Amino acid sequence: MKQLSRAQTAFLLTFLVILWGINWPLSKMALNYTPPLLFAGIRTILGGLILLLFALPRLKKLRFKETWHFYFISAFFNIILFYGLQTLGLGYAPAGLFSAIVFVEPVLLGIFCWIWLGESMYGLKIIGLFLGFAGVAIISASGFTGEISVIGIILALGSAIGWGLGTVYVKKAGDRVDAIWMVTIQLLIGGIFLLGAGTGFESWSMIKWETPFIINLAFISTFVIAFGWLAFFTLVGSGEASKVGSFTFLIPLIAILCSSFLLHESITLNLVVGLLFIVVSIIFVNMKLKSKKITDSGA
Repeated sequence: MKQLSRAQTAFLLTFLVILWGINWPLSKMALNYTPPLLFAGIRTILGGLILLLFALPRLKKLRFKETWHFYFISAFFNIILFYGLQTLGLGYAPAGLFSAIVFVEPVLLGIFCWIWLGESMYGLKIIGLFLGFAGVAIISASGFTGEISVIGIILALGSAIGWGLGTVYVKKAGDRVDAIWMVTIQLLIGGIFLLGAGTGFESWSMIKWETPFIINLAFISTFVIAFGWLAFFTLVGSGEASKVGSFTFLIPLIAILCSSFLLHESITLNLVVGLLFIVVSIIFVNMKLKSKKITDSGA
């Protein structure tokens, strides 16, 4: 894949961060019209079908008989756990708070990469990891006083763990599967599973097919899931993965601001202080990764 220009990179990063940030309050708003599992399944399948249009010209790279297990394992972590627990959890916690906890994922990813990918663990990265967990603890503290559901906190952490494990798995399998087919098939597989679970435990008659929900669903499926993942893999494929990682800390900030505006969610002192810890932690982790990358390139 050819290198992106600086303007193209800036545009895709801005698009990705804003869309993935606004996704949180929009998803919570959608839950007023639909049960969570059915919503997770519908939006994920729709996103996969849209992305399929971009994947079909690369059909020769699918090699499904040889690589099917990569798609299923990736779908389990990145879709079933990440999207499934995320959608369920939004019913138990404010969208801004929930996104702040989920986006400790880059911190968890540092631990997972150290364990399974052999990446170094010292200096700023260690400090960053401690600050990240401290931030989650500060944000989550009110959950044990009854102000925020403990179930919501657990589901948010589960969602973050699923995404972190899925990211490591995709990174390890990256040279054996096509990136566009990986995200397309995992969306379709995960979406079918979530839709099946929703059909078994929820009722389709509970979905209110009203105009606000249809617009919300179409927007999330198209821009957040399909084009969001397409932008992500375009950036990664052009060598911009480190920039994507360093900019993800902006997503919970946008989510909290949008949730405050759209859902009138309060911005508490615990949330602000805890989020500040998380932002600093992720910056520290990415600073170490970038400095190491520069060192390696110089060598």
